Amino acid sequence: MLKKYFGTDGIRGRVNQSKINGEMFFKFGLAAGTYFKNQKKIKQTAIIAKDTRLSGYTLEPALVSGLTSAGMHVYTLGPLPTNGLAMLTKKMRANMGIMITASHNPYYDNGLKLFGPDGLKLSDKIEKKIEKLIDYKIVKNLSEPKLLGRVKRLEDANDKYIKILKRNFPKNFNLKGMKIAIDCANGAGYKSGPKLLRSLGAKVFEFGTSPNGLNINNNCGSTFPNKIKWLVKKYKANLGISLDGDADRIIISDEKGTIIDGDQIISMLAKRWKKKKILKGGVVGTLMSNYGLENYFKNEKIKFIRANVGDRYVKEKMQKNNFNLGGEQSGHIILGKFATTGDGLLVALEVLFSMRKGKKASELFKTFEATPQILENIKVKDKEIIKSKNCLVAIKKSEKLIKSQGRMLVRKSGTEPKIRIMGESKNIVLLKKCINIIKKTINQIENKI
Repeated sequence: MLKKYFGTDGIRGRVNQSKINGEMFFKFGLAAGTYFKNQKKIKQTAIIAKDTRLSGYTLEPALVSGLTSAGMHVYTLGPLPTNGLAMLTKKMRANMGIMITASHNPYYDNGLKLFGPDGLKLSDKIEKKIEKLIDYKIVKNLSEPKLLGRVKRLEDANDKYIKILKRNFPKNFNLKGMKIAIDCANGAGYKSGPKLLRSLGAKVFEFGTSPNGLNINNNCGSTFPNKIKWLVKKYKANLGISLDGDADRIIISDEKGTIIDGDQIISMLAKRWKKKKILKGGVVGTLMSNYGLENYFKNEKIKFIRANVGDRYVKEKMQKNNFNLGGEQSGHIILGKFATTGDGLLVALEVLFSMRKGKKASELFKTFEATPQILENIKVKDKEIIKSKNCLVAIKKSEKLIKSQGRMLVRKSGTEPKIRIMGESKNIVLLKKCINIIKKTINQIENKI
């Protein structure tokens, strides 16, 4: 059964439209609260964090109202990175944690990500159970007046999160003498990012730390890596760190201004962890992971498995295979030794820890040569267009053309109304031809709708 509300990474969409509005967030809160309060009888608690979108002021109260109507006590934490929310959910022994965010999307989108008491994102099975409750008669899930939940604001969530991050490293670890540029995308990491780095002694050059509710991910952050490249060159920094709207992604710039994506970060960490005998089992990537990364791991004799796109699916495969490292090219990287989900700041610390003996980032990331990759995102009215006869014929034709010289991947976006076409090959002319066959077909079908 297909899910009605949840996508590959929680619930997401345009604000004040079908799913993302006050009425629906009340229902989401009521349904999630009803489900989780029945799983753990002792402490009926939910904690909520958010990114910096203007719509958070509308959606958070509605979500709180739904949760307290179900009888859940709620702590609101304010702007905080997604993994900070996951870590505190576990630390505070809450029934669940909810992050109000649309991650790397523009300000006019929003959504939520749900975490269980173990700090893990929910499985498809649990999401489907919550969906049934969303569409259930509201009155059936409402608590008696004396059993309504209470609400409290916690002001020190970022400080608690920073303490947890720092505890993962030796007490003598510091960044004194280092110049670090950080772009926080005017998002959830705008407080904790610079504060963490300065607390370790680094000289910090910050950007994207003045959120106004509308500028999150706007020409900044991990989806606009040229910004961090520019900052590194301008301030002659040792490293550049670029986060996305909820700070669960990271893209890096070395001291020369070379952009380092998630695949390259993962390859470096895997090589280092293997050498230090920290790597457990192997590495989980996704269908989008570069073919060059796969070949690199083959040469290094590191086991590599691909999961569906979405860090939740990466984590599930990591658990299933008992691996402790996985992630996506986009910068979602899960350090299973320390965290349950992607965390840009945690990964940044692990990279900086690798540089502590004076090694330059440009030397550290000399791992593999990426196979040329082209990604096209086509906005569509209906993502099911991908299953149409003409589209399937075009995909098959492209796959046949590129066979033995590369690979094609066509999929629906789990978070946006888009079809994503990805192709990899050293034969760029052939690669562009194959992508254009599919792109042209989708546009032709779309124009007829």
